Amino acid sequence: MAKQYWLLVGTERNWKFSFQNGNLWGLKDFRESLALWNLLQEGDKVLFYVSKPVGGVIGIATVTTKFRQTNPLWPEETRRNEVIWPLRFEFDVEYCLSPSLWGTKCYRETNLQLITRMVFQCIPLSVSQAIRSYFGMPVDEPEKILGPSLVSPVATPSTINHGVLKQQLSEVGRIQGFIAEEEYPIESNRLDVVWRRVERSVPTYAFEVQVAGDIYHALAKLKHAFDLWNSHIFLVASLDAKPKFDELVSGTFHEVEGRVRFLQASQVAELHKRKTSYREFERALGIIQ
Repeated sequence: MAKQYWLLVGTERNWKFSFQNGNLWGLKDFRESLALWNLLQEGDKVLFYVSKPVGGVIGIATVTTKFRQTNPLWPEETRRNEVIWPLRFEFDVEYCLSPSLWGTKCYRETNLQLITRMVFQCIPLSVSQAIRSYFGMPVDEPEKILGPSLVSPVATPSTINHGVLKQQLSEVGRIQGFIAEEEYPIESNRLDVVWRRVERSVPTYAFEVQVAGDIYHALAKLKHAFDLWNSHIFLVASLDAKPKFDELVSGTFHEVEGRVRFLQASQVAELHKRKTSYREFERALGIIQ
């Protein structure tokens, strides 16, 4: 599916809060906004439009994930102790003007100003490309080619340690800059490991480590995390559990087929090894402390 460009309209205060709190944005759960939020895809582009007195576009970002928020985050939500904008998504900033330049260097265009009464909407490709050109950004955006896939030896149940895998997932999450937690509560159950962007956010990633036994209930917890928060969900197990995983995902849990991913336990161990080794190398070079 071709990526789309979306115009996000907010006040100076709200944009500054967003950038200072993990690059988050939220919408009210109205019928129209929910329909558009459902169309929003990871990888889509968003344009930051600051309302009056700025009245223009100040930057561009790529949507990384979306989720339903169940905890107050924005100042108004905290004051009222309720979630006002539950339809959330996170983004990686591709380009953004310094706040001191918002009023003088933003992109302004009369026809664009006429449509900003809708705080969230898809815009024509011609408009988005004109904005990219204005900011000196390339108009054509070829897809990045990913590196070779991670290939690891097959792990058997006897070689998998549930506690060690949870620790490895948590440490990888922290290296990635997330808040990583084990045994995260989800109603009457607990998820093995979750990664969150900021303290007040819901889990962006959720993992269940299955050494042996009940894959059904592990998938049930992951599906619940997806339904509640739109989390990225992963089942970690040995390769011999893959046939049962495929059977359940194509049947009972068909709603999350294409959403839940299967990770070999050996892949998690290899990922942890590479991540920690790279971090130690950076420390040796003095790049990080």
